[in-house]
Amino acid sequence: MDNNGVGSWLHRRRIKSGPKTAVISGDQTLSYEELAGRADRLANALKKRGVDKGDRVAYLGENHPSFVETFFACGLLGAIFVPLNTRLAAPELQYQLQDSGARLLISAAALEAVAAASCLDTEVTHRFAVVPDDVTGGSALELPSGVEHYDGVLEAVSPVALDESVTLDDGAMILYTSGTTGKPKGALLTHGNITWNCINTVVDMDLNRNDVALMISPLFHVASLDMGLLPMLLKGATVVLEAKFDAGRVLELVGQHKVTTLNGVPTTFQMLCDHPGWSTADLSSLDKLTCGGSAVPQRVLDAYEQRGIGFTSCYGMTETAPGATMLPVSRSAEKAGSAGLPHFFTDVRIADPLGGIAARGEVGEIQISGPNVIKEYWNRPEATAESYSDSSWFRSGDMGYQDGEGFLFVSDRIKDMIISGGENIYPAEVEAAIAELPAVGSVAVIGVDDEKWGEVPRAIVTLRDGESLTEEQLRSHLEGRLARYKIPKSVVFVEEMPRTASGKIRKMDLRKDYAQ
Repeated sequence: MDNNGVGSWLHRRRIKSGPKTAVISGDQTLSYEELAGRADRLANALKKRGVDKGDRVAYLGENHPSFVETFFACGLLGAIFVPLNTRLAAPELQYQLQDSGARLLISAAALEAVAAASCLDTEVTHRFAVVPDDVTGGSALELPSGVEHYDGVLEAVSPVALDESVTLDDGAMILYTSGTTGKPKGALLTHGNITWNCINTVVDMDLNRNDVALMISPLFHVASLDMGLLPMLLKGATVVLEAKFDAGRVLELVGQHKVTTLNGVPTTFQMLCDHPGWSTADLSSLDKLTCGGSAVPQRVLDAYEQRGIGFTSCYGMTETAPGATMLPVSRSAEKAGSAGLPHFFTDVRIADPLGGIAARGEVGEIQISGPNVIKEYWNRPEATAESYSDSSWFRSGDMGYQDGEGFLFVSDRIKDMIISGGENIYPAEVEAAIAELPAVGSVAVIGVDDEKWGEVPRAIVTLRDGESLTEEQLRSHLEGRLARYKIPKSVVFVEEMPRTASGKIRKMDLRKDYAQ
């Protein structure tokens, strides 16, 4: 094949595993043969509508086979896939469509209103709507003018396989990651970045074709997609897609499908062991639990340990596609608190303040290098240049150290990112939206501990002389402007902000005084 990228995977897997179940979604089951055929049809439909190599195709929807089909159809064409977070507000989605220059949007019919609003003043010229048959009765549903029925589109084209010339260096996907300046940056993952990340995952997690992965986290998150779904399909295993997380249903599905693998964040794993059905659920098939985003509470670790299930902790970020390190279950007790060792084809180092290599045990900036690390941000040459040291080492912005055996321990974040239930929140973005209020004199957003979500945002606000503002008014202002998980759960009004000599707000002091 001329296509050496991810788009070729289903063609190659169809030869080896044609009749084997690839995807289960509700009552729908797709074999590798069927999944490859549907991806072929969609690729032909996209090509018919003018999508060429390098063009961007966006997807807005929950976990569904059409997400998988769109990813691989883009890979077949050499187009660039842009998965969008369904929790974002229309202005946030509009920005990402504008920034990526997406020409076509595929979205869930249930999200039609936000999809339509998001496409205003963008380059999107074609839209497909994914309509669940059990809700609408299929293609008979009337869609807004200009919006095509996804299944109808597939039925109208040939399943002839395409073989475009695609290399591992070509762009495959743009994933938006919030920036400290307030606007998200598009991380451009190449076919090589994704391929090598999946190889790392297969090697370090010891995946096999008999594994069954239940996708309980949204596929628009890099960890769920690149550490969960794609390595499983590369290996010829089976994935079960769930559109929404429901702890009780997850426990049922584990037993029903003999699920071996779960990938999630501490909050989801906590909700599972807190569910009334936890003690009686059949979890005998589970043997690979991968958790990232933040530390797992000890009581949650104990609950799984009592069921004979261990965790594999991970560290990484969108820019590393996302794997950087992984802690083997066999060393989890001995190396408690560690993020593990570098992935097989990935290198990690700790840089001291002068840019040299820190000694073992010395805290410094965590830097990552390897074929899974992106080379650039989409149309952001300055951000790209600032993010690398010695040209090939990505600067994570996180602080940590390596022990004598090379195990990584993350000690702090240089950046102010808040991780809430696995979602990244950058205060600058929230602060900019709050600052639009005329009554606000200054604002700082910090993370505070939360038993359920790990962290939630809290706004510290000073008001202009003579102005008044309530917490309810502030939160109301943010509704529709920001995703709800970004909206501060609490607001503290203060007379003045602690500042440095240069006038910058001292967030360290704010955390000390108001983080409880």
